[in-house]
Amino acid sequence: MAVKMRLRRMGQKKAPFYRIVVADSRSPRDGRFIEEVGYYDSTKDPSVIKFNEEAAKKWLANGAQPTETVAKLLKIAGIQ
Repeated sequence: MAVKMRLRRMGQKKAPFYRIVVADSRSPRDGRFIEEVGYYDSTKDPSVIKFNEEAAKKWLANGAQPTETVAKLLKIAGIQ
């Protein structure tokens, strides 16, 4: 099973925020996931990025592949 760390879109129409989740790569974007490891709110100024560092590091150590956007967020948060 290929596991990815990716964004899950939440919120209202035209007012999105994102939860950072660990999910099977075959599941849909907003579908089933394994664990929630943080959130990202791009609508605020400055953007809000919050991670559960222990969970994120655990999943990265176990081979979860972050998407491009999540990799950038991890770098900004100082985790990767």
